[in-house]
Amino acid sequence: QVQLVESGGGLVQAGGSLRLSCAAPGRTFSSSTKGWFRQAPGKEREIVAEINWSGDGTYYADSVKGRFTISRDNAKNTVDLQMNSLKPEDTAVYYCAARPVTKYTYWGQGTQVIVSS
Repeated sequence: QVQLVESGGGLVQAGGSLRLSCAAPGRTFSSSTKGWFRQAPGKEREIVAEINWSGDGTYYADSVKGRFTISRDNAKNTVDLQMNSLKPEDTAVYYCAARPVTKYTYWGQGTQVIVSS
């Protein structure tokens, strides 16, 4: 099966920024809604941001509004998550996912983001 691949995670101090990227081979999922999710230790996975196929419709969790920006480049078949003003509570494993139809079915392996205080 095809895989989504995240990159860009790492360790950053509170107030800093990171940019995560998610890529798919060829034209796989090029017309799909895509999203970023995260899972912190001891907590359930939650949606962070979502973007539709054309890039003109987005959704953000209340906890990240004004700080995170999701974007996509359909020519490159990538979706990015720009994370600014990071807080320790943003620490989590971040996953990208795609939903070709109505629900998220395809997932990446995850990338760790650690925000130190």
